[in-house]
Amino acid sequence: MILKLARNPTLQIVVAVSAGILLGLWRPDLAMAMKPLGSGFLQLVGWAIPPLMFVLVTSGVARLRCRRQARGLGVRTLVYFEALKVLALLCGLLGALLLRPGDGFAPPPEFPTHTLAAQVHSTGQGTERMVEAGAGVSPLHLWQLLSRSPVLQVALLALVCGYLLSRLGPLGEPVLAALDRLLALLFALLRVLLRFAPLAAFSAMAFTIGRYGPGSTVHLVKFIAVIYLTCLAFVGIVLAAASRFAGVGLLRLIAYIKEELLLVASTGSSVIALPGLLRKLERLGCARQSARVVLTTGYTFNLAGSNIYLSCAALFLAQTGNVELDGLQLLGLLLVCLFTSMGSTSIAGSSFLTLAATLSVLPMIPVESAGLLLGVEPLMKCRSLTNVLGNCVGCLAIARWHGSLDQTILQRALNPARAVPGRGPLRNTSRGAGGEHAEESLKGSAAGEERR
Repeated sequence: MILKLARNPTLQIVVAVSAGILLGLWRPDLAMAMKPLGSGFLQLVGWAIPPLMFVLVTSGVARLRCRRQARGLGVRTLVYFEALKVLALLCGLLGALLLRPGDGFAPPPEFPTHTLAAQVHSTGQGTERMVEAGAGVSPLHLWQLLSRSPVLQVALLALVCGYLLSRLGPLGEPVLAALDRLLALLFALLRVLLRFAPLAAFSAMAFTIGRYGPGSTVHLVKFIAVIYLTCLAFVGIVLAAASRFAGVGLLRLIAYIKEELLLVASTGSSVIALPGLLRKLERLGCARQSARVVLTTGYTFNLAGSNIYLSCAALFLAQTGNVELDGLQLLGLLLVCLFTSMGSTSIAGSSFLTLAATLSVLPMIPVESAGLLLGVEPLMKCRSLTNVLGNCVGCLAIARWHGSLDQTILQRALNPARAVPGRGPLRNTSRGAGGEHAEESLKGSAAGEERR
């Protein structure tokens, strides 16, 4: 019994986090020395992500045989992702405007607040420069973002390769089979890495408590609270509405993926939960190809938590420098964030890099001010949790919209006692057997479990 409990991944993570907290309180110096363990783990995970994403997206797009269906899924996915991105950025701005966590901040001497006020109040050109920055990022900055984001490059290349592979017809079957074998190998690699997740959780928690614990400043704590409250409001309003459209209760979905959410909260990396989420979404009735395309591309283009942090952090840094932004300046900030967020990834730490890239475009806020938030980065667990939950809800909502979500399987999985027998899949059979897609995905998941 004791040995069985010791092998439980959830218990291992809980024990590791508790040990990290105790070490941080007892020996802060020793706790801070644990940081390389967690950063090394996340670096290993980051190396595995580009090939994993390439194989998943390529095979998923290639298996969308019907060009009309592929086009329909792509358009729906794009519309949903962009709508959620705008809503997330607006929520971040609204949270910072209403709660104003940066007001009254006393920055350190190296923080150049005088340059902030000078650019706004002395030159009188702040609004024009902000709008010009928002309007001028289109061609050049998009190319720069693409050249600096390996994951974005891999995702776009995978979309092209998947489309070309789908055009080959039967000639592409051997390539698809090879991709499936490579995918199984990559998933096996991630399962091996997952065994070290408790060690990474211990390292991250020990470093956070030992370095920042009781000494955090009031305004940084307020900023953390604003991020958490804004993410909670976004989940409770926007994601709840999207999950209701998909025909699933948000709380039931959270309970269904609680193991993956706990894993993300402990490691700070949302990508680490990707294999488990794919299996669970297929078991919920999502067609395999839809789940792969939507979920994996969502890990680059549908990062709601990171977008909330991006806009809220930029406005917080403006508040710490006593800079008041008017309506046009806020619009310019929103436009810049829309472009720079395309370079975000779900790898831990990428949100801070995206924030620095955003500040490099804005004329109002110096890039050096982002250093104020570097110390609280490990505490932003709500970003990754919102990213994961938003991608799961988005996968179900887009599948429902596209007609590739089997409602019978969905209700049976989430409400086993209330499942309605005899209710067919949502997809119209005249459009091409959505139930067959779900059935194939379930069979594939079962076969994969048997092989493992």
